Amino acid sequence: MNPIPWGAVYAGGVQLGAYALERTGEAERERLLRDCSTNVDNLAAGRWETLLSSALVVEEPMPLPYALLLVAVLGYAEYAYGAWWTAAVFLFGHAAATLLVYGALRGTADRRTRRAVDVGTSYGFNTVLGALTSALPRGAVRTAARVGLLALAAAPVVRRGRTFTDAGHLAALGVGIGVSLTLDCLSGAKHQKIT
Repeated sequence: MNPIPWGAVYAGGVQLGAYALERTGEAERERLLRDCSTNVDNLAAGRWETLLSSALVVEEPMPLPYALLLVAVLGYAEYAYGAWWTAAVFLFGHAAATLLVYGALRGTADRRTRRAVDVGTSYGFNTVLGALTSALPRGAVRTAARVGLLALAAAPVVRRGRTFTDAGHLAALGVGIGVSLTLDCLSGAKHQKIT
């Protein structure tokens, strides 16, 4: 077992960065957020490094319940599958959901949406959460968890006033459940189960 809780270190670093960002001038804060953002304009200009930088920055400090849930989900994933697996799934889901949203918006988004700040931990969080459904008991419990999570993520997408971030959360969760289904199909896969 890894003695360093990397999920907690990551979440704490992002949170400390958010507090530091609050103390910078408004123009500098806006510039930094835009430079790290995976918005349509940045990706269309080939700024692919934002696929990583956007996962390291949040617009404002995370609310305590969300921060604790992020630490819990990443912590259990580290326990069940290891730190490298957790980081890989988090980053893969973050990038995949971002690119799916980018593909959908690239030709249709208005100027404001193309330049919107798009940073944060939520795409990676949703991916790891979806992937963790493979740690649940097989059968009805696992299926119900997957369907329930997808329904929760789909609800904001079908309501009036939805944003591209809502679609990104659903895409990220779908990617995570895809990872989970892949784990289910791997013969002889040994991983911790939630009991």
